[in-house]
Amino acid sequence: MSIKLRPATLNDMPAVLEIVNYEILNTTAIWDYDIRTLELQIEILKEKQSKNFPFLVAEKEGKIAGFGTYGTFRHKIGYRFTVEHSVYVHKDFHGNGIGSTLLNELIEIAKIQKLHTMIGVIDSENHGSIAFHQKMGFENAGHIKQTGFKFDRWLDSVFMQLMLE
Repeated sequence: MSIKLRPATLNDMPAVLEIVNYEILNTTAIWDYDIRTLELQIEILKEKQSKNFPFLVAEKEGKIAGFGTYGTFRHKIGYRFTVEHSVYVHKDFHGNGIGSTLLNELIEIAKIQKLHTMIGVIDSENHGSIAFHQKMGFENAGHIKQTGFKFDRWLDSVFMQLMLE
């Protein structure tokens, strides 16, 4: 069955929340400690929409299999042409091309919006995500030591960058 991408709606937020909260509780992909509430996830969606940032969901087999979005990289005006993306795939759908389908669409939207560069900030131990980004054309733009703390240990950040122009 094929992957269908579409803009996320409020009705999708419980399924998105399931993906997010799994990542929070079980991985270092999201450096939050506490699970998100549905209200917070809805607020995040509305904020992305209000700023004209995409928030996409991927459907496969009638289920939300993943989501992708991007937003402000840093909150100073000089960074306005740089975005940081997030792509997450439900654990039951890994290896089905969902992540690459979502990221390719985000890249195309960013180009249409005349953005200059896209950043992915990844835990340095997440070798799968780093390899995925390299496959998608991103380059390692830097490694910053001990920028986060989760699961009782320090985590390093790897910055992966794709020039859009």
